[in-house]
Amino acid sequence: MDPKAVKSDLVLILDFGSQYTHLITRRIRALSVFSLCISGTSPLSSITSLNPKVVILSGGPHSVHSNDSPSFAEGFVDWAQSNGVFVLGICYGLQLLVQRLGGEVRVGEKQEYGRMDIEVEKNCGIFGGKKVGDKQVVWMSHGDEAARLPDGFEVVARSQQGAVAAVEDRGRKFYGLQYHPEVTHSLEGMETLRYFLFDVCGVNAGWKMEDVMDEEIEVINNTVAPDDHVICALSGGVDSTVAATLVHKAIGDRLHCVFVDNGLLRYKERERVMETFERDLHLPVTCVDASEQFLSKLKGVVDPEMKRKIIGKEFICIFDAFAHELEQKVGKKPAFLVQGTLYPDVIESCPPPGSGRTHSHTIKSHHNVGGLPKDMKLKLIEPLKLLFKDEVRQLGRILKVPEPFLKRHPFPGPGLAVRVLGDVTEGNALDIVRQVDEIFIQSIKDAGIYDSIWQAFAVFLPVKSVGVQGDQRTHSYVVTLRAVTSQDGMTADWYCFENSFLKEVSQKICNNVRGVNRVTLDITSKPPSTIEWE
Repeated sequence: MDPKAVKSDLVLILDFGSQYTHLITRRIRALSVFSLCISGTSPLSSITSLNPKVVILSGGPHSVHSNDSPSFAEGFVDWAQSNGVFVLGICYGLQLLVQRLGGEVRVGEKQEYGRMDIEVEKNCGIFGGKKVGDKQVVWMSHGDEAARLPDGFEVVARSQQGAVAAVEDRGRKFYGLQYHPEVTHSLEGMETLRYFLFDVCGVNAGWKMEDVMDEEIEVINNTVAPDDHVICALSGGVDSTVAATLVHKAIGDRLHCVFVDNGLLRYKERERVMETFERDLHLPVTCVDASEQFLSKLKGVVDPEMKRKIIGKEFICIFDAFAHELEQKVGKKPAFLVQGTLYPDVIESCPPPGSGRTHSHTIKSHHNVGGLPKDMKLKLIEPLKLLFKDEVRQLGRILKVPEPFLKRHPFPGPGLAVRVLGDVTEGNALDIVRQVDEIFIQSIKDAGIYDSIWQAFAVFLPVKSVGVQGDQRTHSYVVTLRAVTSQDGMTADWYCFENSFLKEVSQKICNNVRGVNRVTLDITSKPPSTIEWE
């Protein structure tokens, strides 16, 4: 997708490391306005080439007083002024704007974290729809504060402790909020963003999934020559299936899909997925059984990052071999590989600004982002890489992908390798986690709550505990159950099951899965944890 071809003004987020940055992108897209997020330290050319109408400077964990604190590129302020670009700083972004424009930021006498009342002092600019004296609850998270504003700026709202909560310089189109309007704890935050974008900035809202589909088809056709053939790596998940359906719509039978059984699939996954591909989606799919190849390379490997790298490399070896076979068949070697990379994959595989870390030192390497070998022979086509999961599902509906398939819970590219902690080849760990997962998921479906959960799965722990089964002492494995709710997978909360449901599932697992005598439940949100265990 070419951002410059989107039928909407672009709102560009410069990310300075806030855990909420992705939420800004999501909230803006929910208003039918296209939004992208790039590193806050990106060169000026990366910003200007996108031609944004609005630039938002995100929050972040840094202090502007630190020597290594990240900042926008030199020349950014002059460029924004001379081109009439609106700039909104949020939290750290406000402080950065104040400091770089000649104001003063200092450590606050009273730090502000969590819910806080603010009061409007001037009903203009960003609070033009409010009255002086209006109050609202917002979410604060800062220790520093703006002590002296640059010339041209004025305070338009303060916190209940008297700290600056909102500032603006309407002449230069610079604005700042000390709180986070993007989080739901800021009760009127969405209204504030809407008013700022439409009433203050005059942004044009015209971003629709139908436009995304048309634009992606055009990009694919411009990228793939009329006689080129393309391979698509199908995992059986929503992302790769929608990507394959989209590419198939663009180039027809020149798309050749391959489904790899890497020995790390769920219970009867291969049979179920292949049936769906053939019966419902009518996609040309070849199934390759490479379970022995993958498991032999993973033997003895316990580091989760290393597992992902090995799996990514083996996938590419399979695709290269498949491409060679296809060349013999069609007379021309395929040049492209389609993958269902999503925007959260891209975001999570990038280091936070100011960290000094390289691309691979990250939350996790996705095998379709950070885990691919540098000498890969196939060029990538990633038509979904600027979309979130719920947007991919919208696109899938337009492409007439069956609804039950679109509602499938996400399944990680490395498969059960990240749901078996430790060596996946040791003992019968894979068989155990498959059986436990099948019981758990089927119980969720039987209870009618599958669609209320973003993702649910079982995890095998390389830990044994003492138990009593059949009047005998046992020393068997521990498994844990994980179920979360989320909108886009970037943040998540654990799903609160009924006690009776958990009791029944635990009994089914212990009574039907040999080698398990203890079932635990993961009740951790994201953050601080990730959704998958690794």
